[in-house]
Amino acid sequence: MRLLIMGPPGAGKGTQSKRIAEHYGIPAISTGDAFRAEVQAETSLGRQVKPILDAGGYVDDELTNQIVAHRLEQPDVDPGFLLDGYPRTMPQVAALDQMLNDHGRALDAVLALEADLDELVARLTKRAEIEGRSDDSEEAIRIRQQKYIDETAPLLEGYAERGLLVTVNGLGTMDEVSERIFKALADRG
Repeated sequence: MRLLIMGPPGAGKGTQSKRIAEHYGIPAISTGDAFRAEVQAETSLGRQVKPILDAGGYVDDELTNQIVAHRLEQPDVDPGFLLDGYPRTMPQVAALDQMLNDHGRALDAVLALEADLDELVARLTKRAEIEGRSDDSEEAIRIRQQKYIDETAPLLEGYAERGLLVTVNGLGTMDEVSERIFKALADRG
C-alpha cells in the first residue's frame, strides 16, 4: 500500500498513522521525522534544513521534495508507505507524482480524516489546558484549522478527481476510527 493521510489539526493523523503502518506492515513517514533524521545523520540536506528548523521556519518545497525523495529511496518503502504531512502544496503533489512515476509506482489512496471544526477546536483547547499550552488559544487553533482548510482543499479536490480520495470520519474512539479506515480501504480494493 502506498498511502497519504491528511486531515485537520487534532483529527488524529499521528495516532492513526501508527495503526495503519502496523496493520499494513509499511513505514509511516512524517516529514518532520524525515527532516530530523537528515539533520541527525548530518547529510548535506540535513545541514541545509537545520538552520531553518532551528529558527522555527518552514522548509521550502524544493528542499522538502528532496528529503522526501531521499526517504522514498530507502529499501523499507519497497512494500509501501504512508506519508503524513506531505504533500502540502500543489508543487509538492507534482513532485511526488514524478518521484513515484520514476520508480514505476503510484498512490493507492489518499486518506482524509474529516471532523467537525467545532469539535476539533474543543478537543485541542482541552488538550492545551491539560498540557498547559498557553499558545494554543481557541483563536490560534481556529486560525490553524482555517489555514489547513485553505491550503489542503485544492489538494483533496485534485485527488478526488483522480479517484484516489477516501474520506473517513475522524471523530470517535481510536479503535472506531481505525475500524472505519481499514473498512474504507478494504472496500476500495
